[in-house]
Amino acid sequence: MKTTIVKIVDPIGIHARPASLIVNEATKYKSDITFNVADKTANAKSLINLMSLGIRTNTKVTIKAIGFDEDQAINAIQKVMKDTKLI
Repeated sequence: MKTTIVKIVDPIGIHARPASLIVNEATKYKSDITFNVADKTANAKSLINLMSLGIRTNTKVTIKAIGFDEDQAINAIQKVMKDTKLI
């Protein structure tokens, strides 16, 4: 299991366009990938699940991946989030 914590800096938070890019990236990996905020958890491979978290600016998000390609999955998702200026 690999986890990382990121802080969302985008003024809108995680909205539809970057969320869809995260989901597209997450689906490339076999690992189970989740986003956790407070007491809510969402499957990173589901746009509806991810959007249901309602992640706003300055929110800390824990990203967890479990599987043989967990390191690559976490790194790739963080890259997408940096490229879209979410973090």
